[in-house]
Amino acid sequence: MRANTGLWWLLAGFFLLMTIVYTAWSIIAHADNAAWNNRIEWVGSVALLFTTFMAALIAFYIGRVHRAQRGELPEDILTADIDDGDPELGEFSPWSWWPIVLAFSAGLGILGLAVGVWLFPIGLGVFVVAIVGWVYEYYRGHFAR
Repeated sequence: MRANTGLWWLLAGFFLLMTIVYTAWSIIAHADNAAWNNRIEWVGSVALLFTTFMAALIAFYIGRVHRAQRGELPEDILTADIDDGDPELGEFSPWSWWPIVLAFSAGLGILGLAVGVWLFPIGLGVFVVAIVGWVYEYYRGHFAR
């Protein structure tokens, strides 16, 4: 986390420097205009400035999270193993066919929006069947508990 915070602050500083360079370059390149505010290319300057703000926001957030956790993560310790930072993510069933049916229903629904609206309710019906089947797959059959 400490390294990530430093990298994001470095990135925010880089974007601030590039904002200054881009704005100054734009003013110099359009020296034929009378007023200085007509020489600035506002879209790129504002976009770079907001990119600076976003990088600084991420750096600030990561720094606060690092301070709040009151300790080092396994990623920050050089002698840590890969298994030290590997939490238990939950229970997954690799044999389940319901995610494939769910993806088919999403594809059918999107196809219904793109091709014909009459296909969307069919995709919605397949979605309801797929989500109910996926949620209740451990209640019946071979894998019931």
